[in-house]
Amino acid sequence: MRVATPETWYETVTVGDGVTAIWEPHIKAFYRCNIWHVRGRDKDLLVDSGMGVVSLRKQVPLVTRKACIAVASHTHFDHMGCHHEFEQRWIHRAEADIMGAPTRAATLADPYVTDDIFTQMPPAPYRSAEYTVSAAPATRLLEAGDTVDLGDRHFEVIHTPGHSPGGIMLWEAYSGILFSGDTVYDGPLIDDAYHSNVDDYLESMKRIHDLPVRVVHGGHFPSFDGQRYRDLIERFLRDHTA
Repeated sequence: MRVATPETWYETVTVGDGVTAIWEPHIKAFYRCNIWHVRGRDKDLLVDSGMGVVSLRKQVPLVTRKACIAVASHTHFDHMGCHHEFEQRWIHRAEADIMGAPTRAATLADPYVTDDIFTQMPPAPYRSAEYTVSAAPATRLLEAGDTVDLGDRHFEVIHTPGHSPGGIMLWEAYSGILFSGDTVYDGPLIDDAYHSNVDDYLESMKRIHDLPVRVVHGGHFPSFDGQRYRDLIERFLRDHTA
């Protein structure tokens, strides 16, 4: 398999509302995390940080132009790999121990990370069998109802356990923008990881169903509108309560 260069590891596109999508094109879609950068007046926000096999700060200068709060939607390997590169690292209390001392099992690198998840391999010295997420001890522990304040933009933390115990979404009420992490995205949702809980997932889905979203930027796959958001939640509820 071909080996990618650091310079080609990330791609970016502006999606509107001061939001830029960042992704790793050489990782297959199912395993590829969406990284979201949000511009604020006083600070910027980074929602998730990818796999961490190439430096995000070195290859995507956008994330270094202003003080940046790196929030992890949860602690699976594909979502927090570059969090150690940022001074402000925020995570829900329930998964702070994993971010501070990640293991292959706790982050799901074992069993998911193999050469098969790539279309081009990360640059040397990467080896799938030796891959681990770098420790990134939390600088703030989040709870439901907390606010991520960028000065002119404010995102509410919504705790959505189910996929993982500390999973969160970030909701900007005035714009209708939701960063949904792995709670809801337009693809196969995972509810059978070692720390998933289907009962919790069902309760989270019921609680968030009526959120008046305009656009949802998920942890994987393309963004979607409020109607699709409700459709995906209703399908999950039907599939798990039949």
